Amino acid sequence: MGLKEQLTEDMRAAMKARDEVVTGTLRMALAAVGVAEVAGKAKRELSDDEVLAVLAKEAKKRREAEVAFADAGRAEQAAKERAEEEVLARYLPKQLSDTELVELVTQTLAAGGFSGMGVMGPAMKAVQAAVAGRAEGGKVSAEVRRQLAA
Repeated sequence: MGLKEQLTEDMRAAMKARDEVVTGTLRMALAAVGVAEVAGKAKRELSDDEVLAVLAKEAKKRREAEVAFADAGRAEQAAKERAEEEVLARYLPKQLSDTELVELVTQTLAAGGFSGMGVMGPAMKAVQAAVAGRAEGGKVSAEVRRQLAA
């Protein structure tokens, strides 16, 4: 069973259980997947990796919205965004801890022979491939920049 089918099954189960947060979140996620499928020249079925990318993007939107609502003093709306992000997190790969990220970046830079800020682009490409969606791009970029500058 593919990830999209799993999302659909879980949404149906949440509907039967009358779990509004999970139902709404999965409905939104499936809508985002549907939009991604029809984007471009021809409608096509997304692979599981592409569906994961869409879910990661949606989870990031929820985290950013939570911070914005919290900063604006809207705690109830921030809690709703946090709950939605937690539902999406169930389908995403386990995120790397800061220590694991530092180790992974160090190993990848050493293996590729990257040094100096002039190779930031190729270094980021190599590290992003090694990270494979298990850390946010901003955190990865900051760590790569820190290690290349050292």
